[in-house]
Amino acid sequence: MMTVMKRRTVIFGGAGLVAIATTAWFAWQSTSKRAPAANRAVALSGNAAPKATANPSALYSASFPDLSGQLVALSQLKGRPVVANFWATWCAPCVEEMPQLDTLSKSLPDIQFVGIGIDTAANISQFVTKVPVSYPLYVAGHSGIAVVRELGNAAGGLPFTVLLDAEGRIFDTILGQVSHEDLQVRITRLVAK
Repeated sequence: MMTVMKRRTVIFGGAGLVAIATTAWFAWQSTSKRAPAANRAVALSGNAAPKATANPSALYSASFPDLSGQLVALSQLKGRPVVANFWATWCAPCVEEMPQLDTLSKSLPDIQFVGIGIDTAANISQFVTKVPVSYPLYVAGHSGIAVVRELGNAAGGLPFTVLLDAEGRIFDTILGQVSHEDLQVRITRLVAK
């Protein structure tokens, strides 16, 4: 009698776990189909002003340490087009896009690329030993989320990329992982402006 009860418990328990897993899978499939594309623009692409809440001075008035601990005023970025990428080592899409951003930065020397880490200096330093990038990286820590929000990303999601023109105006923003081709097109429009 005891063996039959144990078997029933195992069978019903296993069936319950399968039902839970199936329901979770269908719910995930349903919500991911309705979710916006990861590489969508937060603002209209280059032809119109970004959201009224976007404040480019949030970036240019900030100062963050580089990986050697030297405090750098981001106001020095003004005067040339900028691609500012907010990222973190714990953000998988951020990590995946880093090599693409590095390749673009090398092929577009007239555009200043910067990475602003919403992370610790130790984590970022350890990360770049595995995935080196040639453009400057700055450590914003969690205070960088406030800057991201001021730049028009109300949710504070990562990765978040901001394209600014040489006069310091926001030209375009991208919430989510960038694609090499899409970012190249946006930068081409920025430069042609």
